[in-house]
Amino acid sequence: FGRSLSGSRDLADDLVQETLLKAWAARLRFQAGTNMRAWTFIILRNLYLSQMRRARFKGEWDDLVADRILAAPASQDRHVELGDMQRALMHLPQPQREALILVGAGGFAYEEAAEICNVAVGTIKSRVARGRVALETILTDGSLPSRRDHETDTSKTALDTIMGDVEELSRGR
Repeated sequence: FGRSLSGSRDLADDLVQETLLKAWAARLRFQAGTNMRAWTFIILRNLYLSQMRRARFKGEWDDLVADRILAAPASQDRHVELGDMQRALMHLPQPQREALILVGAGGFAYEEAAEICNVAVGTIKSRVARGRVALETILTDGSLPSRRDHETDTSKTALDTIMGDVEELSRGR
């Protein structure tokens, strides 16, 4: 009866064990001469219904979802990395910084960035390429100065600052 209710062998075994414990604890309330089998089935059914009511509030455990949640990078790391990127950009020569901000952060095509900076497309491409290499070097070789040594506007995020630079550069178009 437990297996037909639950559909699971393990859950049915647990239900039967709980039923026997409850029946034993309530043995003094059992009336001699009545149907013991029906009495224990009622206990089992009530236990099953109670478990199902409780299960509504519990989610299924999914190992894949749990691994994905636990493996998600901390959001504060992104803010730190973006701040590092902003500081590293400030150490690039102005032409490379402008080209990277326009093409990388601003999403402008090379042609548009070249028009904004009033240079040839090939010049923008080389500035972006050299800027990326220099940026990677600054970020990986430990030459990036400490955050304490860098003055930042605390009223704006690094993203706001970079996007403000994009806006400013694109206005010069």
